[in-house]
Amino acid sequence: MLRLLTALALVLAPGLALAAQPILLKPARVWTAEDAGPPHEGWSVLVKDGRIAAVGPAAGIDATGAEIVELPGATVIPGLMDLHSHLFLHPYNETLWDDQVLKESPTYRTLRAAVQAKATLDAGFTTLRDLGTEGVGTADVPLKKAIDEGLIPGPRLFVATKAIVATGAYGPARRNYNPEAELPQGAQEASGVPEVIKAVREQAGVGADWIKVYADYRVGPDGSTQPTFSLEELKALVETAHSSGRPVSAHASSDEGMRRAVLAGVDTIEHGYGGSEATFKLMAEKGVIFFPTLTAVESTSTYFGGYVAGKTPPTAAMRNAERAFKLAVKAGVTIGMGSDVGVFRHGDNARELVWLVREGLTPAQALLAATAVDAKVLGRSNDLGQLKPGYLADIVAVTGDPTQSIEATRTVVLVIKDGRIARRP
Repeated sequence: MLRLLTALALVLAPGLALAAQPILLKPARVWTAEDAGPPHEGWSVLVKDGRIAAVGPAAGIDATGAEIVELPGATVIPGLMDLHSHLFLHPYNETLWDDQVLKESPTYRTLRAAVQAKATLDAGFTTLRDLGTEGVGTADVPLKKAIDEGLIPGPRLFVATKAIVATGAYGPARRNYNPEAELPQGAQEASGVPEVIKAVREQAGVGADWIKVYADYRVGPDGSTQPTFSLEELKALVETAHSSGRPVSAHASSDEGMRRAVLAGVDTIEHGYGGSEATFKLMAEKGVIFFPTLTAVESTSTYFGGYVAGKTPPTAAMRNAERAFKLAVKAGVTIGMGSDVGVFRHGDNARELVWLVREGLTPAQALLAATAVDAKVLGRSNDLGQLKPGYLADIVAVTGDPTQSIEATRTVVLVIKDGRIARRP
């Protein structure tokens, strides 16, 4: 698989050569993500040897020998993060999820993921947590390696390889096909504590940075979302993952699935559309981070629910997502930025930021979710997510001021990752 990714390097990576000299960015303003305050007018950022060498008033920075990059009217911010992504999927209105898993070859999906990684980086997202390959096994591990080694352009990846699901609980759902057929599944199945422990160890062994578990899914006799693992199974999964130094992300849309996952000690909850006030309060008490994936609901409502933005009222699913989000904010749950991109087009990740603001966060709060908060979730708050001397030089410039209008995050003019210019004005 790595050879396939290597073959893309000459086509995709002409702009990723390591800068031979320091770079001085001279925008209209700089937002450092140290807090939710306004950006600093007249500041500059000096990049040297892959890291931020200085941030502050332009007159106080010694930029001798540096390449000067003028960014009139732009705001420089830390590289954005999306901690719920699926690079191996593409929008369901192009190809249904089942058809991607059943009909698209792993080779095709991996090649496509590489192209989608470049689109993500070009859009200003320099770090992703990819939460499952959805039927392409452990292909995210060589994809990550190819990006890390500079063979292809893309964001820094934290990968989960195969998500872990209860036997018979995921898809493609066997009840929808010939029950005697051997259908490939989009995740690794497990039942009982021994199998759950084994699955965690297998995913850790092949290179997973995170363990992803589905605490519930559409397994009810009527297709309703129901818990899939017992609390005992989830506790064993979390204990095994944590003892190996790996955090746990839980897909959970039902209140009971969320409650069990939180009690088991997971680190993040994804979706949470059915969460109750009590469960969100429990999340706040336990310090579990919430990724509401609002854009995923909008997208599926558009594809399959008849929703037309600006013309029809929100669907029931969208109203549930809004209700849950507001309960989480009220309860004091920390909100991270994770969009479930792959359900919608890669490179449009900033749509989630727009939704976060639409549902009640300030633009600065949404930006913090996609920078400093997400960096803390990854355990990298000491070198990512803020513009500080010594931090890795992941930097984005956008037109206008995103702390005033979050839509500015969709007009990226410059992207720097690890001190390398990936996209120029």
